[in-house]
Amino acid sequence: MPMVDDSRLQAVWYGGRAPSIAWRVLSALFGCVGRLRRGLYRAGLLPRTRLSVPVIVVGNIGVGGTGKTPLTIALVDALRERGFRPGVISRGFGGSARAAVRVDADSAPAVVGDEARLIFDATQAPVAVARKRAEAGRLLLQGGGIDLLIADDGLQHYALRRDVEICVIDGVRRFGNGRLLPAGPLREPVSRLASVDFRVCNGGTAQADEVPMTLAGDTACPLTGAPPRSLREFAGQRVHAVAGIGNPQRFFAMLRACGIDPIEHAFPDHHAFVASDLDFGDDAPVLMTDKDAVKCAAFARPHWWRVPVRAILPDGFFDAVSARVKGFANSR
Repeated sequence: MPMVDDSRLQAVWYGGRAPSIAWRVLSALFGCVGRLRRGLYRAGLLPRTRLSVPVIVVGNIGVGGTGKTPLTIALVDALRERGFRPGVISRGFGGSARAAVRVDADSAPAVVGDEARLIFDATQAPVAVARKRAEAGRLLLQGGGIDLLIADDGLQHYALRRDVEICVIDGVRRFGNGRLLPAGPLREPVSRLASVDFRVCNGGTAQADEVPMTLAGDTACPLTGAPPRSLREFAGQRVHAVAGIGNPQRFFAMLRACGIDPIEHAFPDHHAFVASDLDFGDDAPVLMTDKDAVKCAAFARPHWWRVPVRAILPDGFFDAVSARVKGFANSR
């Protein structure tokens, strides 16, 4: 990927600016490699692992945050209500772990990744990370008590066989200019959507074949253990907004919808925060995403707040996923 600043990427991917010839050539090569790789897996020339329980993969075809982790958390909760005992597996992006590691309350985000630790904290479900998702799955299955695995961000990890594929789409940015990396934001072409089981549209306007999803956040929770507050209590105050996620503007827009006018501090996705990153020279409240908060808890200050969000989707979607999984479970 060419080393370019984010503003240039945004202008090309989403702003209508034409990509350079070099980027278009690289995009064509990226597409060829992707097609070859998928073809080798389909032909059985590259090995794929089938685990002993059904596997749901949650992912996307583009780069940047689309809401996969909140959806994974919502799936864990909804499928539990429908009688399943799910576990979650992840690559552990942003973490140093290579071999399979089970996540617990003492796991450092620097080791297991921020998203895996966030999922564990939010659900208390069994969670494991590994560079090879199948190894994470085997580790969880060794402990028993799991009848379903959800792979967070694994749509392109074809080495793991899956029974249900869910693709999350950014309803505002959609697919940008529709080009593959690096000329566009896509890891796979839009045609890939034809083969997934469910297409979830996060924000914006869902199309006829998409499930609508919204992210709701109305509470601010202090990192130091004080009582939570309504997010709207910060309206009219000077606040610093911190977001080290794939699409920081989504977080900033959510704060504005609550009447807050934030000073924006966008960091790279999976940024490894240190205390000095949040030293803004004043004692104004600092509002951050849950994903950032798990990495800042160790050096938190009293005026730092996390803003948890929850994914809201139709009950019919969860019923349909449950029915699909039960069908695969009964056929094993």
